[in-house]
Amino acid sequence: MAKVAACVGGSKSTLYRYYGSKEELFIAVNQDAAKRHILPSLEQLLSSTSEDLSDALKRFGEAAVSMVASEPSIKMLRTVIGESGRSDIGRRFYDEGQKLGIEALAGFFKMQMDKGVMRNTDPITAAKHLVALFDAETVSPCLMGIRGALTPPEIQQAVSRAVDTYLNGYTLKFQGA
Repeated sequence: MAKVAACVGGSKSTLYRYYGSKEELFIAVNQDAAKRHILPSLEQLLSSTSEDLSDALKRFGEAAVSMVASEPSIKMLRTVIGESGRSDIGRRFYDEGQKLGIEALAGFFKMQMDKGVMRNTDPITAAKHLVALFDAETVSPCLMGIRGALTPPEIQQAVSRAVDTYLNGYTLKFQGA
C-alpha cells in the first residue's frame, strides 16, 4: 500500500479509507481494467444482431485476449493465484470479473441458440469453452512464463483458430476457414 500511495501521491490511510485492504484495492483495479478494456467489446458483441457470428466472436476475442494476456494482467493473475490459498481473493477475483463476463457471454449464446444458429446446450458451459480456447494459446503460455507478450498478429491468429474450432463444435453449419 505504501508503494501505491507513493505512486498516486496520497497516504496509506487515505487508501485504506477507500479500500479496506490490499485485496479490495486489487479487485477495484481489476474491475476498472475490465470496464475499460473488455466491457466495451462485450457490449458490442451483445448488441450485434446482424453481424456474422464468427466475425463478432473474433472481434470480441481479440479485445479480451489483448487485455487479459497483457503483461500487467499476467502479473496480476500470477499474484491472485499465489494469494488464493491464503485468502478469498481468487474467488472474489473470479466472481467479480471473469464470472460476470462468462454470464454475459452465455446470455449472448442463449440468444444464438434460440435463433437456431448454435446447438442447444448449456450456455454457461459453452461460454466457458470459448474462454478456455482463447486462453489455451495465449494466456496460459504467458502465465507460465513459456513466452513473453503476444503481438497483435499472434493474438489475431490464435483467436481466429479458437473461434473456428469453437464454432465447428457449437454451430450447426460452420466449417471455418
